[in-house]
Amino acid sequence: MTSDTIASKTVNRILQEDMVAIYEGLSTTEKDKLRNSTILITGCGGFLGYYFMHFFSHFAEELQLKRIIGLDNFLTGTKDWLDTLVENNKGKVELRYFNVITDNVADIPGAAEADIVIHMASIASPTFYRQHPIETVDANITGLRRLLDFYAEKQLKGFLFFSSSEIYGDPFPEFIPTSEDYRGNVASIGPRACYDEAKRFGETLCYLFSEKHNMTIGIARPFNNYGPGMNINDKRLPADFAKAVVEGRDLEILSDGTPTRTFCYITDAITGYLKVLLHGKFDVFNIGMDKPELSVREFAEIFNREGKAIFDYQGEIKFSVSADQQYLTDNPNRRCPNISKAREILDYNPKISVEEGIRRYLEFLHTFNGKLQ
Repeated sequence: MTSDTIASKTVNRILQEDMVAIYEGLSTTEKDKLRNSTILITGCGGFLGYYFMHFFSHFAEELQLKRIIGLDNFLTGTKDWLDTLVENNKGKVELRYFNVITDNVADIPGAAEADIVIHMASIASPTFYRQHPIETVDANITGLRRLLDFYAEKQLKGFLFFSSSEIYGDPFPEFIPTSEDYRGNVASIGPRACYDEAKRFGETLCYLFSEKHNMTIGIARPFNNYGPGMNINDKRLPADFAKAVVEGRDLEILSDGTPTRTFCYITDAITGYLKVLLHGKFDVFNIGMDKPELSVREFAEIFNREGKAIFDYQGEIKFSVSADQQYLTDNPNRRCPNISKAREILDYNPKISVEEGIRRYLEFLHTFNGKLQ
């Protein structure tokens, strides 16, 4: 057996196990809502799109899906793996270049027949949304409005809008863990405002369309997802640490290492998002892991340990200061969700520990030298 074959079997094992875990995390009722659907996904080339597209194509037959239509303008997303997915699922999976801000969804073949719409088109990495602030605002407001207008009178099974935990800003200590009813401590002017405030107003648009048109809209507020499918050039913390391990460089922390976050592995996240999508009525849910709340330093230490086991990694953890003077401006000191609402209403129960999740992420990257396949 060649090394390439071994690598392929390893990555297929990880993806296979993750796809099954997502499927098994859904109830029979939730799976039934997906059956015989045409699914349209904006922003399909990004991190979350990697798992959504693989999941729907993997279970297309079991769920009797009609079509899976992926849309992206690839401003920051990746395309090679999507081309392979389309080639391996001809007649079921379709990929279209689409700018949600300027293009007309009515021109996309099959879009009018979509039963389920997942709107992820946005830039989520602070490094990139600060480079494209207007595009970030437009994707979450103008693009969202165009989609809502188009689907307002259609009988969708579900419309999922990806908001963000960033809509809470930097919560006061008494509001951590943070529940959905916290109104936020957000800067409307500053380097992160283009993303934070666009997501906040996007939620308002969803609420208004749900009220006026009785649309079945679910809003998910993600908390720090990571795992296979996250490009190591993404510039968010898990990707930066993974990239350092893959390249054998020191793990560089551009702060004092004390800010804290909880981190949610991709399978637990996707399961939660599907539950929000299939809930059947307008609502908003935190989706993430509620414990442990780790410092950036502690998170780096896990990458260091797992990197040694998988890559024979010899790097160290080092502290530095970003050349970007606004790198930490308005960066939340703590981020930890209260997910009791999702637990009680959606039966959402994230299971993958951070150690196991990082191990799976690094094993996935090890098979193809950090590239998505």
